[in-house]
Amino acid sequence: MTEISALPARIIVQGTIPDSYDPDLLGVIIVDHGSRRTESNAYVSAITRLFQEKTEVQIVEPAHMELATPDIDTAYQTCVARGAKYIVVHPYFLAPGRHWHEDIPELARMAAQKHPDTCCVITPPLGIHPSMIDVMESRIMNALPSKDHRNE
Repeated sequence: MTEISALPARIIVQGTIPDSYDPDLLGVIIVDHGSRRTESNAYVSAITRLFQEKTEVQIVEPAHMELATPDIDTAYQTCVARGAKYIVVHPYFLAPGRHWHEDIPELARMAAQKHPDTCCVITPPLGIHPSMIDVMESRIMNALPSKDHRNE
């Protein structure tokens, strides 16, 4: 079995977010791959709204890495226009492939360069996290017949 290395807590794209950052100046970009299918692209918008509702982060924008809009550059510009100085890009991906290692950092770097007074980091993808077990269990249990009907 291949050993899985721990991922860094962040990829630094530009600047350093200070320990005493102002949460009102925080912008989060939730980015997925992007698709030609409108229905697929709606997922990142839905999870962005849900994230904003469930957290205290006020500036949250969806983005697609490719194939759809808004792209990372547009989402970054929107965050800055809404007052964000500290931008955190979260890849809504399961695993840390080439997109996480190369493509998203480069796209974020190009967007951040237009705003040298901002700081930008990228989180690891969803990956292996204890909360994912709860999601998996829920999906698996929902796919099975209801326990109420098993004894009939």
